[in-house]
Amino acid sequence: MTYEDLRRRAAELAAIGQRERGAALLVAAGDHAGASELLERVCDFAGAAREALAAEDPARAALMAALGGDDALARKALDALVTTAPRDAALRVAADLVARGFARHAGALFAALGAHAAAAEAFTAAQDARRAAESFELAGRPADGARVLEASLRRRPGDAAAWLALGELLARHGRAEAAVRALQHLPPSSAERARALPLLCRCLSALGLEDAARTVRDELAQLDPRGEEALSSPAPAAGPAVPGPAPGGPLLFGRYETLREVTATPHARVVEARDRITAERVAVKIFAGAAFGAGRDALLRFEREARALAQLRHPNVVALRAYHPEGPAMVLTWMAGGSLIERLRGEPVAPARAVEVACALLSALGEAHRLGILHRDVKPSNVLFDEIGTAHLADFGAAHLGDLSTTATAGAIGTFAYMSPEQRMGRPATLASDLYGVGAVLAELLTGEPPAPAVGGQLDPAPSAIHPELTAAHDAVVAALLAEDPAARPADAFEARRAITALPWPESPRPRRARASARPRSSEAPPPTAARLAATLEVGDGRDTEGRWRDVWLDRDVLVLPLDDATLARARAFARAGHAALPCVLRVDLAAGEVWVAPPQGRALADEGRALTRGQRARLGEAIAALHAAGGAHGRIDGQHLYVHDGEVVLAYPREAEGSVEELAARDLAALQELDRNALDEL
Repeated sequence: MTYEDLRRRAAELAAIGQRERGAALLVAAGDHAGASELLERVCDFAGAAREALAAEDPARAALMAALGGDDALARKALDALVTTAPRDAALRVAADLVARGFARHAGALFAALGAHAAAAEAFTAAQDARRAAESFELAGRPADGARVLEASLRRRPGDAAAWLALGELLARHGRAEAAVRALQHLPPSSAERARALPLLCRCLSALGLEDAARTVRDELAQLDPRGEEALSSPAPAAGPAVPGPAPGGPLLFGRYETLREVTATPHARVVEARDRITAERVAVKIFAGAAFGAGRDALLRFEREARALAQLRHPNVVALRAYHPEGPAMVLTWMAGGSLIERLRGEPVAPARAVEVACALLSALGEAHRLGILHRDVKPSNVLFDEIGTAHLADFGAAHLGDLSTTATAGAIGTFAYMSPEQRMGRPATLASDLYGVGAVLAELLTGEPPAPAVGGQLDPAPSAIHPELTAAHDAVVAALLAEDPAARPADAFEARRAITALPWPESPRPRRARASARPRSSEAPPPTAARLAATLEVGDGRDTEGRWRDVWLDRDVLVLPLDDATLARARAFARAGHAALPCVLRVDLAAGEVWVAPPQGRALADEGRALTRGQRARLGEAIAALHAAGGAHGRIDGQHLYVHDGEVVLAYPREAEGSVEELAARDLAALQELDRNALDEL
């Protein structure tokens, strides 16, 4: 079989889901880069890292090894980066690792490259206080190193190794009295105590405390016959930060044994763990957004979620088991059934099951609202299931705590497809806004499509138009939750629940449809599109050259695009990704054959004549990762589609991207790599 035959056969195997076999063929053909990509798709990250190393792509190998949790492979990839890649390129890889939540690996790479200040920040984010202190010292900032160690010791006062490191650092910089105080915290039985005695004796002598120094010498003589040699040796010098496992290995907070990392963002990572005391599985959500000073808002959101969960004790809320301020970290009940996002991508559910999920959410919100807590971000990714399929509301990070008479403006909180109309316009969120989110989730479960707000009591699409056993009465209940006017929605979550459960709901799933655009409308159609759109510019047929219209009902510009099956599939992926840097899908009008998208604000990068900053590039990478995870791709990441507004990067909707999702995703990754090469340092 020729090389081309092997490549062709590998592509065929990948197309039918047999990517491991396809990867093996590519390895046999010597195409290690292609094998790495195939192995990544089946989540064999360690294998993808090995093949990337064989392809002499250490940057990719480092990321794959970090994703796979293989420290040995990660060290090998980082060593290859240091020795073979240009320093600027290696630094960009380290910054990308930080943005993806792999701060420990990033710190090791920064340290090996001599970027000690950046290494210190990364190790701090990874909660590795000793290596952070070493890097701060090498960067000429020993006071910052001491502060990191002191902060760690306030959280873990029994960490003998950290006390020793603090004492050594203080002694090296002439702080003998402070060094003595630190070293005296070491318990007599610890191995660190024996190592610290020579230094403690020298510091006591420097302070003129000879009696105390003599006592220490006697203790040292009992522990080590060569104690006199240790006393005459110089104080330890600061050593370089070296790659290696974090202190404590897989055990978190002395109790939770790490099983696997579930997900990671620039601000938090979630780890599946086993509680060694109860033997139960738990989810440990660890804050990780403090790197490079970018995590203040994220930390406030994290703490707000912990406070909300501490107040809520409800069977349909993901329970807070413990809070560890030294992380900070939350220990949550493990949800073995996954999220509603995953179920929406599968087979259609029966309306009775959809209502069961909605009622669970309404019960949880009823208790939250009683305690004065607004969720403000009800969406499928925040609905989790336990092992028996019970729905639980999660992620109260966007919650507003306090008197509900003092509401909070949503701003950028929430995913646009599930936001209430008032939140989309930047108005204050109320408990009616949370009810809208439940209505949006219920409507999507019933119809398979993210809904638009109900106008005049009419839904687009209507559940009765999708499921033959649903009636106008069912439509009316859902439409009440999705009413454009908050005052027209139910008075509270309990009233909404009573209205839903008052009707019988079918046990059979809705039928699948070959073409979503062929779906019939409800009997009484809403006002025509033309009634709410006005031309943005007075040209031609009323549309400007970019296809923009003015939505006069909500006083906003919209981009109106013709709807076909490919456009609908793409729009669904953008709506589900729900990242602020991605274009928002506002409405799908099946009867008119149109999809409405929010046009970007700001100026195109091509007009600005400058590159993205590293922070903007990291935000863009996070958005594209979310889009790919939702089953979509952009395919046109260029100067005409990249906009900067108020310092933040946003993407315009790709109206002319041709090719399969896999091809478009590959273009996205190539474009991101090009942006990496040109990214600017932050001012």
